[in-house]
Amino acid sequence: MVLSDKDIKKAIKDGRIKIKPAINQKAQLGSCSVDLKLGNTFRVFNYSRYPFIDPYNKKYLQRISKEIVIKDHEPFVLQPGDFVLATTIESLELGNDLLARLEGRSSLGRLGIVVHSTASIFDPGWRGKIVMELGNMGRMPVALHPGMRICALTFEQLTSAAETPYYQKKSAKYVGQKAPEPSKIAEEK
Repeated sequence: MVLSDKDIKKAIKDGRIKIKPAINQKAQLGSCSVDLKLGNTFRVFNYSRYPFIDPYNKKYLQRISKEIVIKDHEPFVLQPGDFVLATTIESLELGNDLLARLEGRSSLGRLGIVVHSTASIFDPGWRGKIVMELGNMGRMPVALHPGMRICALTFEQLTSAAETPYYQKKSAKYVGQKAPEPSKIAEEK
């Protein structure tokens, strides 16, 4: 069951959804979602330095991308065909009986911007920054401004609380993330 605006407000009040800094409910709360704002930290790929990506080479995964921080009031220009990782300003903590889904915003989708390729679910017990997989599917560069509403989260009630919430899983690779970390798929090998 997807939570309505009324249920989202109650879950925030009860501490089952924690968003820091707190959202502006008039501007960021929709009928069944919460808009989050783009942060200023991005992870970009060094396409010209490496011929391919080897997902099982830990050192290689660290080298093929770099973290950049955009200064206040400067846009990040996403070129056509580019793929970057980015964070929201807000951090999220979920109760053990809720999951969140990351969704794009129609206004940006109409410009060719997608906010996730595959990673749309935040498990019960999630704690950390939201990392988005931003892509420009259009033919023109698009300026993305830190602080702009970039994505939306919807929330779903589980039938019961998870026995092992995300933050307690031994395999939880991104718990507590504060920046767009590179892939940790090599840890699964």
